[in-house]
Amino acid sequence: MRVTCRRNALPASIRKGDRRMENAAILRASETETMSADWGSLTWHAGRTLGNSVDMTVGIAVIKAGCENPLHSHPNCSEVLVVMQGRIAHVIEGGKEVEMGKGDAITLPATLPHKARNIGEEDAVMFIAFSSADRQMQLERE
Repeated sequence: MRVTCRRNALPASIRKGDRRMENAAILRASETETMSADWGSLTWHAGRTLGNSVDMTVGIAVIKAGCENPLHSHPNCSEVLVVMQGRIAHVIEGGKEVEMGKGDAITLPATLPHKARNIGEEDAVMFIAFSSADRQMQLERE
């Protein structure tokens, strides 16, 4: 097995559109991409644009205390979210809220509008994984 440690360095056997990955591809912490917003941040650890996945997008979401991310959906993929720290209220299906704490997980099918609100006193940290290496996000009306 070959291990790749260079940014955007998929093994030569990986071609655009491939649905498999035969070799390991490592992305160092210094190579992640972080998107900051007023409510918190998203740090991407795996995905096609990072060059280390052809099947999934994986990241860490942080929502600041007292904040929430916007209502949105993912038209091309499902999402699994695991709370690693803090407490959130996950809003789904027309305003239904589900409170979640450390270790709790939720699976969200593609196209389902949702958002998360931090209901704790510390940053809420969540592991997020998507069933596509090309995750799409669409803002929804509230």
